[in-house]
Amino acid sequence: MPDGAQPEGGSPIVRNILLVLGGIYIIATIVFGIMAFNRIDELERKQDAKVDVLLKKVEESNSQNRASVDALMQKMGMTRQDLTKKAAVLQREQKEIASRVEAEAEQTKQQFGAVSGAVTGVKTDVVKVKDDVTATKSDLEVTKAKLEHAIGDLNKESELIATTHDELEVLKHRGDKNYYEFTLTKGKDTAHVATVGLQLKSADPKKGQFTLYVLADDKRTEKKDKSINEPLQFYTGKDHNLFEVVINSVDKNKVSGYLATPKSVVTGLQERSSQ
Repeated sequence: MPDGAQPEGGSPIVRNILLVLGGIYIIATIVFGIMAFNRIDELERKQDAKVDVLLKKVEESNSQNRASVDALMQKMGMTRQDLTKKAAVLQREQKEIASRVEAEAEQTKQQFGAVSGAVTGVKTDVVKVKDDVTATKSDLEVTKAKLEHAIGDLNKESELIATTHDELEVLKHRGDKNYYEFTLTKGKDTAHVATVGLQLKSADPKKGQFTLYVLADDKRTEKKDKSINEPLQFYTGKDHNLFEVVINSVDKNKVSGYLATPKSVVTGLQERSSQ
């Protein structure tokens, strides 16, 4: 062997050192493993102990609650079976109440819908009435426009006359005179209208003409061959009031129209009738 050469396999000292170190590592690993296992086992025991304590407390609490419930039921003269039945009854009543509330809510909803519909109907009726009033007002304006002026057979002045019943109503509302509607039939007795008498002598529908007698102040005046809507005027009374007869329609042996008198005539009549 040459000088300074190491034997194959290395120095025995190094090998021994490595073996010692390996043994120490193995022993340390085992020791640490045992310590860790013991630590884990200790922690598990402590945890189990805590769980046992907690379970014991819960059980004690449940026992106390059961004891309290039992004492309360004993005071009320009830058993657990009675309590169970009572709870079932209360649950059933609660469901029934909820069902009734739901039904009443639905009924209220339907009633509200009905009321809403009724209100809508009333609104529609109001609008309709408003339209009718507007139409009536319009018709009244048209009627006013249709009122005609005619020349009287005595004073030859223009007089406002009505040719229909509607137009006569307009004149009545003006309040200028009093108006009395009448119908005369040929051959009948004298018709008394206001303070005068009227009697039909003849009527000609084809020509629209007629002849009648006016009886006033104990005098009989003939209005001969007069036409429809022609004002027939005469004076009567102590105050010499102007009366006016207008015939609006002529039929066979029959005429219809109205008598217009001053407002003062009615006042005088009322005063005499009240005395």
